[in-house]
Amino acid sequence: MRSYIVGVGMTKFEKPETRDWQYWDMAKEAGTAALADASLAYRDIQQAVTGYCFQASTAGQRAVYELGLTGVPVYNVNNNCATGSTALMTARQFVEGGASDCVLALGFEKMARGSLGGGGADGGAGDFKTSPVARHYAVMAAAHGFEMTPPTAQIFGNAAREHMERYGTTEAQLAAVAAKNHRHSAGNPYAQFQAPYTVDEVLAAKPVHLPLTRLQCSPTSDGAAAAVVVSERFVERHDLGARAVEIAAQAMTTDTEASFASGTCVDAVGLPMSREAARQVYEASGTGPDDLDVIELHDCFSINELLTYEALGLCGEGESGPLAESGATTHGGRWVVNPSGGLISKGHPLGATGIAQAAELTWQLRGEAGARQVPGARTALAHNIGLGGAAVVTLLRR
Repeated sequence: MRSYIVGVGMTKFEKPETRDWQYWDMAKEAGTAALADASLAYRDIQQAVTGYCFQASTAGQRAVYELGLTGVPVYNVNNNCATGSTALMTARQFVEGGASDCVLALGFEKMARGSLGGGGADGGAGDFKTSPVARHYAVMAAAHGFEMTPPTAQIFGNAAREHMERYGTTEAQLAAVAAKNHRHSAGNPYAQFQAPYTVDEVLAAKPVHLPLTRLQCSPTSDGAAAAVVVSERFVERHDLGARAVEIAAQAMTTDTEASFASGTCVDAVGLPMSREAARQVYEASGTGPDDLDVIELHDCFSINELLTYEALGLCGEGESGPLAESGATTHGGRWVVNPSGGLISKGHPLGATGIAQAAELTWQLRGEAGARQVPGARTALAHNIGLGGAAVVTLLRR
């Protein structure tokens, strides 16, 4: 059975404590927008899947109760930074498995200011022995030691150092990723940051864990996003064909021995997972990198965008630095990658990120993305990854 996204909505992503709201307020805003986009009411929703990392158990119920008290099943999911796409995938599976015809996927996060720790939602630098990502950080410590910089920036920053040493990737190429995404976000009213920066300005920003500067790191953010996923018969019954975007293929992978065998941060942060998820999606959909028009990928740090270019097959191994510098991944190039501004500039409320990617691509495929619009976009791909780990790749088609 086929599945379709017929409604999407999101809040503006905000710096924590900027706006006086609670997670249920942001969830209501995003969910109401998604239902309105689909011309549906909450009573049409048969199940709801909610994603978040930093709120308490059953926060999903507290959030969707703002939309209605209909007694439908509500599922709470947490998969680190891949939480939003995990909620979307679960909703799709309910629909394609025939359990429901109309499911709401809702992701939200109310975060604290400052850098994330290394141990997941509750962990910091002192929790690595019991942390879900202890094995990942052990790889980093063995190869690079441990410095007094934010742990997540540190493991990705060390991945950047490895990539530079192995392939000659330059600091300017890393900065080109961030400059592109900040430039893209200038046209996105939902983005946390909307100021463009040059490569030189990115390089001159405050160091976080070299070679990564502050403008190459995704910020902590508050926000929510929602998508309504329905069956083909629901589309026909409610005359939603003009709004429907097909979820043509989707795959989730988790770590295998390949994540740890090399002893590199490049692999520990998820390159093998992303490569395998992309392979599964291409095989299931009969498409490849050359068929893609627009991509939203997980640029939690600039290096991860480069790694994901390689994982998705946009270029060969070690060729992502020159690709970023060439202009092939922006407007006028071969693909437009992160037209929303990506995580670096749009923001990264963990539970909302994966669904916000789907919202952006739905708008792109409908031709509703305004100043960000990729002309003639028909095929789109989303990539969302979380340490610990999970990688979700989704192919959307109009």
